[in-house]
Amino acid sequence: MPQSAFSHVNTWVFDLDNTLYPPSARLFDQIEVRMTRWVMEALGVDQARANHLRTHYWHTYGTTLAGLMREHDLDPGPYLHDVHEISFEALVPDPNLAARIKALPGRCIVYTNGTARYAERVIAARGLDGLFQAVYGVENAGFLPKPERAAFDTVFALDALDPSCAVMFEDDPRNLIAPHEMGMGTVHVAPVAAPADHIHFHTDDLGTFLKRITG
Repeated sequence: MPQSAFSHVNTWVFDLDNTLYPPSARLFDQIEVRMTRWVMEALGVDQARANHLRTHYWHTYGTTLAGLMREHDLDPGPYLHDVHEISFEALVPDPNLAARIKALPGRCIVYTNGTARYAERVIAARGLDGLFQAVYGVENAGFLPKPERAAFDTVFALDALDPSCAVMFEDDPRNLIAPHEMGMGTVHVAPVAAPADHIHFHTDDLGTFLKRITG
């Protein structure tokens, strides 16, 4: 990976979950339990049906919330607050990752399908405070989720980001399609590569990858 591939970048966009912390932390296990319980209570269905709907909406709409809003007119506020009230004990500070993000030239931002408040708590637990010039959650996209192009358009317009001078780091390959179409660099961060035309680079170690960029 030549450093020159990123010489034009002045904005570094990071997803949050399973990107700024390793999947082994399994935060989403906690979130999924709370999501399932919310679906059960909101729709009056049993656990099996709620689990099916949770995954069906995620595959169909990008997030469970998007499906609940479109098909059941769910109020997103209480849902988002409840499902993100989880324990962060599994997260530990990562000084190496912090140093690598700090060394990047230009602005660093976080864009997540979770809430900005939740993102800020994760960032703090990882020892990454003060490294990001902005943190955007699904609420900043009008509750439209990644991978919808309109969600990216909204958040990037809010940030005044120039896609031609930006790169996105993301664990879900679907969420790199729109950034690629917009002219951004794309880096898939995951234990296993998912080769695709819209993915420029893959890494299973974000800190090491960033070190290769900054030297």
